[in-house]
Amino acid sequence: MVMKKEKKKILNKLYIELVKLQKEIISSNLKLLVILEGRDAAGKDGTIKRIIKHLSPRETRVVALNKPSDRQQLEWYFQRYSVHLPVSGEFVLLNRSWYNRAGVEKVMGFCTEMQYKSFFTEVKLFEKMLADADFIVLKYYLDVSKKEQERRLKDRKTDPLKQWKISPIDKEAKKFWKDYSEARNEMLLRTSFKHSPWFVVDADKKNAAHISIITHLLSQLEYQNKDEKLLSHDYELVYPATAENINTKLF
Repeated sequence: MVMKKEKKKILNKLYIELVKLQKEIISSNLKLLVILEGRDAAGKDGTIKRIIKHLSPRETRVVALNKPSDRQQLEWYFQRYSVHLPVSGEFVLLNRSWYNRAGVEKVMGFCTEMQYKSFFTEVKLFEKMLADADFIVLKYYLDVSKKEQERRLKDRKTDPLKQWKISPIDKEAKKFWKDYSEARNEMLLRTSFKHSPWFVVDADKKNAAHISIITHLLSQLEYQNKDEKLLSHDYELVYPATAENINTKLF
């Protein structure tokens, strides 16, 4: 893996590529949706900050929804998410998404078994509808080791700049580690569709993970004046959510 100074240089070059991508999104009226899921403290917030750092706030949106209101609990499950989908020329990043149902809701008992089972049928249809409507959907699951997660959760308690990240769910992360792993595997295996694939990220090393995710994201899309040489480097931290990879690489 590259050294710290080299990582900074690479990130600066990747920021330029992201701006090129945004120009393409705007000029070609693309609708790009990137979903970031992962274990607690896996680095979703930091990753999103890096991706949007130099992008236009007018054509870039980050969506991180709170728990549903009483009214939203009566809605069709995907309804509260669908209003946040990108319009033409827009790049939207979902910091957690409808996959809450297959993750935290399943593990913590926030949904019924019937709701959980029906989710897998509905999400396939929902994302097929998005693909048919020309949405580009990429999904990343950030994974960290148990030891690294514990270190980061502990850091949140002592760092005054990270107090806002503390949540009641954090306390359950360690207790339900195995349950989250099983739910994650089931979700990845059943919902990595051709039109909206899952990619897993080894996020134990934050800075390296940022470079890997941005490089991978850019390599999946076509845009003018793409730096193919820059994006040809495989840092081996992002990989498809295949059965083989899930069984051998995930924490």
